[in-house]
Amino acid sequence: MADMDDDELLDALGVEVAPLKVSSRTPREERIIAGFEDILRFHQANGRAPLHGEGRDIFERLYAVRLDQIRKLPEAQTLLAELDGPGLLSGAAAIKIDVDELDEDALLAELGIGDDSANQSDITVLRHVRSSVEKRAAEEIADRMPCADFEKYQPLFESVERELKAGIRKTLRFGRDTSIEGGNYFIVGGQLAYVAEVGETIKAAYGRNDARLRVIYANGTESNLLRRSLERALYKDDTGRRLTDPDMGPLFGDTQEPDDIETGTIYVLRSLSSHPFVAEHRELIHKIGVTGGKVETRIAGAEKDATYLLADVEVVATYKLHNLNRIRLENIFHRLFGAAQLDLTIEDRFGNPVKPREWFLVPLHVIDEAVQRIRDGSITEMVYDPKTAQLVG
Repeated sequence: MADMDDDELLDALGVEVAPLKVSSRTPREERIIAGFEDILRFHQANGRAPLHGEGRDIFERLYAVRLDQIRKLPEAQTLLAELDGPGLLSGAAAIKIDVDELDEDALLAELGIGDDSANQSDITVLRHVRSSVEKRAAEEIADRMPCADFEKYQPLFESVERELKAGIRKTLRFGRDTSIEGGNYFIVGGQLAYVAEVGETIKAAYGRNDARLRVIYANGTESNLLRRSLERALYKDDTGRRLTDPDMGPLFGDTQEPDDIETGTIYVLRSLSSHPFVAEHRELIHKIGVTGGKVETRIAGAEKDATYLLADVEVVATYKLHNLNRIRLENIFHRLFGAAQLDLTIEDRFGNPVKPREWFLVPLHVIDEAVQRIRDGSITEMVYDPKTAQLVG
């Protein structure tokens, strides 16, 4: 055995050495695949390719522009062939617009974004040449990893999309307000992004302040880029947008709106389920709902409804309201307590797995405080901290 080399010795011992797997894809190819996967998810949810047009929402238009660009890439057909089961790259199912033929204003108009005189084209800006700074910023944005606790943030993204469609939030061109704080939402690189955490302030180049961010993206990934890197990426991205905070509007006003109900009730329920987790945390788990009728009628037959955890419930609090805008109010609760949404899957009476919504791990006194702050309008300044179980400003 002394005359054996390493390979012969391992072979004699019956040890197989598997070669290390090295990714052959470049960062550019990874970004192309990630972008196409977003479009595939849209196709799966809607049964068609994303389309251009004024009647479409901002996300579909962004995906439509991205799909047009991917189709033009010479490597796309080979790179995405295995993924493209629906045949999206063939372009047969979509109305195509040549975005290269559109100037900046026309592209913004196609995306449904109004004119902003403060951000008109500047002939000193090179439109089709990326500097090393832009490339570095793009690479920092693309350096993402799967978000391990995305289930905690998914309800927030769902709530934001509802708020955009209902007109409760709006999108603004990034540049007029360049601040980036925790809890802000942006559209960058065609992706909805949420600033979940802001680290300690650090000194960057030229003595400027910076901070490391934890940014969660709607496609289930996250990155820990620097604040100034996100600023650069948003500023250089022609479709980069800031989402406004929810417009509270006349939740309890004198003027009735189309979605208002003359009188309504916010109700808070506690489950009587025997599920081990629910039983252990019964005093903390609550369902928050809004109804224009009787609460008793709403919860009748709860023991047969997976929405109510297939168990009886008890009403622990109600709040009578007038001229109540139901959509805005429900969105406020989802935004406020989304990070504390109950992550529990149960089987319905047919044995199908169900993940109930609108149940939150929030103490009753915090819900009461939230309702009072909704009444006086101060809720816009608050966020819920699950670690301390408190509303914080």
